[in-house]
Amino acid sequence: MTALPVIVGMGGINAAGRTSFHQGYRRIVLDSLSAQDRQETFLGLATLMNLVSVVDNQLQDTQGNNVEQSDIEARFGEQIIAGTLIRKIENEHFDPDATPWQQKMTLSNSDENAIVFETRARDLPQPIPASWQVEQLEGKKVKVTIAADIDVKHASTRDNPIKSAGQFPTGFDPSVMYNSRYQPRGLQATIFAATDAIKSTGLDWQHIMNSVEPDKIGTYSASVIGQMDDTGLGGLVKARQQGDRVSTKQLALGLNTMSTDFINAYVTGNVGTTFSTSGACATFLYNLRAAVNDIQAGRTRVAVVASVECAITPEVIEGFGNMSALANVEGLRRLDNLSNTDEPDYRKSSRPFGENCGFTLGEGAQVAILMDDALALELGADIMGCVPDVFVNADGIKKSITSPGPGNYITMAKSAALASSLLGKEALQQRSFILAHGSSTPLNRVTESLIYHKVAQTFAIDNWKVTAPKAYVGHTIAPASGDQLAIALGVFSHNIMPGITTIDKIADDVYADHLDIRNSHYDCGDMDIAFINSKGFGGNNATATVLSAKITLQMLAKRHGKSVMDDYANKNVAVKAAQQSYQSQADLGQYQLIYRFGDGLIDDNDIVIDEQSIHLPGFEKAIAFNTKNPYQDMF
Repeated sequence: MTALPVIVGMGGINAAGRTSFHQGYRRIVLDSLSAQDRQETFLGLATLMNLVSVVDNQLQDTQGNNVEQSDIEARFGEQIIAGTLIRKIENEHFDPDATPWQQKMTLSNSDENAIVFETRARDLPQPIPASWQVEQLEGKKVKVTIAADIDVKHASTRDNPIKSAGQFPTGFDPSVMYNSRYQPRGLQATIFAATDAIKSTGLDWQHIMNSVEPDKIGTYSASVIGQMDDTGLGGLVKARQQGDRVSTKQLALGLNTMSTDFINAYVTGNVGTTFSTSGACATFLYNLRAAVNDIQAGRTRVAVVASVECAITPEVIEGFGNMSALANVEGLRRLDNLSNTDEPDYRKSSRPFGENCGFTLGEGAQVAILMDDALALELGADIMGCVPDVFVNADGIKKSITSPGPGNYITMAKSAALASSLLGKEALQQRSFILAHGSSTPLNRVTESLIYHKVAQTFAIDNWKVTAPKAYVGHTIAPASGDQLAIALGVFSHNIMPGITTIDKIADDVYADHLDIRNSHYDCGDMDIAFINSKGFGGNNATATVLSAKITLQMLAKRHGKSVMDDYANKNVAVKAAQQSYQSQADLGQYQLIYRFGDGLIDDNDIVIDEQSIHLPGFEKAIAFNTKNPYQDMF
């Protein structure tokens, strides 16, 4: 039997808030929630944003005044809403109205007088230019006379045309939640996301590790751009140009594989599979595919699948902006018929499938925990859904590396065909929905909708429900498909389909005849199938077929039988209680991040090896060697 990869936990952070227990999803559909869910969402966001905290078992604001949970929305609701989702870039990243840069200037002689200045001798350039005359002064200073033009750069600012992004909630600061040691923001977010995901399972991680052979656990994660803030590659590449020193950490911590390494080294203690692949905007799905394939083949029994990107920096934004890929002020004003002095509504910068002018960059970290179905039942894990398969296809020959191609037709059609073969045409036609790539560019709205249109025609689907999370959290690049998966799990749980509320109507050139794209949230009833779709730069196309918890449990009952399922239900009671305990703690801002710096180091002298296995200290089970010759027919 092929093992079924089931989702047993998910955590993370993006502009909508914490991922576990659907907090980020609930922020998006806030106005459609029940009163209890709405109150819980405001509480979780208030503590996440450090507006309130728990002191002596009592909620208090930053001034030390007591706050009741029922009063949080009234007191902080507007601030919480304004400080989440896409919004104007905050100064924590950079000032979009006065973005720093180095302006070139040529200094020339005036009235035949030379340029003369004094400076410290040690600040002179090496070698000294031929046109410079240097005279030694007292106090280790020199007088420089230049009888020619000189090019200099000086600190200046500019009005950045791109002013919005999907930023972490205002006030959220993972660096103070553990001993972050000046690590890049993306890696700080990784520690938060991995902890959130593991604790969301309701299972003790050590118990999970002791339940399988150590090499049957894997971490599958990557970034695309890498860690581009000043503590990572961003600081490395510009340090010397700014007269600063390159640190010992910037290169190593800036690598796009580092989220995998951080999860292994500081969170899980994993000694099994470590896997990192980047596929542009489909990176999360690429890593998910590797995990799914390994679980199906029996190589992995527990998979931590992750992606992270925190690239809201002037350099990255300028790179995308110069490609005309990002929504800028001029474009937003044009869409809304505003004057040159009017401030656009930055909340509506990202407008998938509507009249739009480019995507909006976001930051995020998403982590999903998967197990094979037998292990999930054995441990009593809470099953959120399953991933039968992930399809990846390229575009073939291209004229422009960024242009779309046929690959996404293949991945979407394969995914729809798989869902139909598993659950039947009626489920595909009536109870499936799409988490679109929905980047919010004029080209994407046409090309992606045409794919859905043609697949819908083929499988006789009418009113195929489509939503696009980038309208709310922006395009987080590597973890973008993780954002989509988090929304899919929220829809399965709450039966509320997020509308694309940033658009007034669907654009006229969208192929919408067979699609149900709305600009308001609505009750969608029970959904069985979600398609997570990604169209990445360079032809990195991927689509995942995800099935609901209800369908997954039905499949497991058929495979494993009543006795196993009854035993599972009994074990699941304690797991649910542990989940509720963590949710209560997390909503109060008590995350207790897992950061095992140097904790549990393995002494080489304690490793025991024989011809059949290797045993590592700290792990109950040994790693068995495969002693069968897989190529015996060749000998």
